[in-house]
Amino acid sequence: MKTRILFSLAVFSASFQLAAAQTCYDGADTTTPTTRFTLNDDGTVLDTETGLMWQRCSYGQVYDSDTETCAGSTPSINWQEALRGAENDTTADYDDWQVPNIKELASILEHSCTEPSINEEVFLGTKLQNYWTNTSGVSTMSSAWVYQFDSGLNSLHAKTSDVYLRLVRYEN
Repeated sequence: MKTRILFSLAVFSASFQLAAAQTCYDGADTTTPTTRFTLNDDGTVLDTETGLMWQRCSYGQVYDSDTETCAGSTPSINWQEALRGAENDTTADYDDWQVPNIKELASILEHSCTEPSINEEVFLGTKLQNYWTNTSGVSTMSSAWVYQFDSGLNSLHAKTSDVYLRLVRYEN
């Protein structure tokens, strides 16, 4: 009987997590309105306020313009792998992708929403996890700053940690 109850609770918990949706707060100013972005069919998005071009999908995924979804898995990688991945990425035939710095990544946080704290119409496939920046810690060079997209908070993580990634480039 006890096993059956625990199993039922586990199934209920798992189904609740699958059904959980982004929470946005009425009355809070939207910080990343969809109108601020130009969505491109090649899986990129241009932020007209900052001039930065972002990948719509998390690193490792591929944008499907027919279904307007992200396909494939999203690996969590260490900081060195993130830097190498950016250097080798050719999404939309661009070869100048970068790991964003802390200010760049902060610019796409949606402060009026959580789980995730990002505009889901613009940025697809976002994990409710940490995402790398290229900004190292000042007193701890073995760590780099990350933003957690379930809550929008930042913190330092060891560069050997496995973290998610979204790439950026400067639009010319």
